[in-house]
Amino acid sequence: MSDKIKVIITNDQNTVKIPTGVRMLVRRCCTAVLVNEEFNSSAEVSVRFVDNEEIKRLNSQYRNIDRETDVLSFPLGENGVYDINPDTGAKLLGDIVISMEKAFEQADLYDHSLQREIGFLTVHSMLHLLGYDHENGGIELVHMREKEEAVLTQLGLKRNGSYYMDEE
Repeated sequence: MSDKIKVIITNDQNTVKIPTGVRMLVRRCCTAVLVNEEFNSSAEVSVRFVDNEEIKRLNSQYRNIDRETDVLSFPLGENGVYDINPDTGAKLLGDIVISMEKAFEQADLYDHSLQREIGFLTVHSMLHLLGYDHENGGIELVHMREKEEAVLTQLGLKRNGSYYMDEE
């Protein structure tokens, strides 16, 4: 994959210390999803780390759900059509917002590393930015889970046996 992927990461919270290597991990997750999906263009993604309060506010504002969640995806493209950054020619995939507080809680809950949780949330959200959905469950959900696990396994973040994500 010769095309460039730009991942802009901002930390807008100070509740959870961002472990060393997490920014690189997020970049590797974004890249791996695009490689696996054979996305053959330059791409830009924005990733924001926030606290529960901020993600709750966004969830309420954009989805009318008045509670915190672990990750939100704001795709800029639709049906494979994306806005283009006029300066770079890169396709603007959208924004990923991760609650570091929630990621920390879930890592503890599922008994795996914070890195594994952040990796999962990033990969999950990247698939949403590329148009995948699991809201209807069924085969779409299974398909998305398979793609997530394939990427995470490639990156050495294989799940442990007890890990299972319940739907909201």
